[in-house]
Amino acid sequence: MIYGIKVVVTYLLGLDRAERNFAVYPDDTFVVSYPRSGNTWTRFLIANLLHPDKQISFTNIERLIPDTSSQSNRALKRTPRPRIIKTHEYFDHRYPRTIYIVRDPRDVVLSYYDFQRKYRQIPNDYSLDRYVDEFVSGSLVARGWGTWAENVASWLYTRGHGKDFLLLHYEDMLKDTTSQLRRLALFLDIKFHEGDLQRAIERSSADRMRELEKAQADQWVATRNHRKDIPFVRVAKAGGWQTSLPESCVRQIEGAWGNLMTTLGYELTTVPIFHGSR
Repeated sequence: MIYGIKVVVTYLLGLDRAERNFAVYPDDTFVVSYPRSGNTWTRFLIANLLHPDKQISFTNIERLIPDTSSQSNRALKRTPRPRIIKTHEYFDHRYPRTIYIVRDPRDVVLSYYDFQRKYRQIPNDYSLDRYVDEFVSGSLVARGWGTWAENVASWLYTRGHGKDFLLLHYEDMLKDTTSQLRRLALFLDIKFHEGDLQRAIERSSADRMRELEKAQADQWVATRNHRKDIPFVRVAKAGGWQTSLPESCVRQIEGAWGNLMTTLGYELTTVPIFHGSR
């Protein structure tokens, strides 16, 4: 009885988090990824393309493309339809249309390591070797989304060939942002001119997002009350693992997930023969 009252009060006050427990509508589109794979950047690209008359920033992105891990059920219900919703959730059969962003896990782990230090989920002197071990084994503090491989595979092997599923590689988005944003626009049925794409890309650049983060860090739910010396918007590049990730850590990731990585086009450097992915 007391638990039921607490749930109702939490909902009415908007203090709950939607996560996997919210109403899904037939006209919803979900922007999904494992954490630290370019989801926030993608939200900015889409929002700037959809709302050229608005100044897209960290102060309004949650209203335009809300995040299930930070927004309440009431907030999601108030979002005008058709909704575009951001999430890191593993496969959910209810999602009618899905944009899935994948990133090389060797880069993901470095970004996630900084992120969890920013959130004080791990101490500043936490060993990177230890972190990679937990990243691969699925024992991170934020483990509700599964491991990188579990999350990616749950979507790729269930929806990967469907017409209502769009797979984006973060690396391709960096290399040729225009063509990848064009794919996004076509998938979302957004009418656009080439100039619209370029304007959205300029307004969503890493430099501009860093400026916005500095100015709005105390206002955005994802950065408010967290360390300011570690930025949310990092280097925005691919392949940093080649110089920043110890070979032993690379070998551990490739040994665990080599099969899935090669399926996605990521070349292995330490494991010529592998036996599948976790």
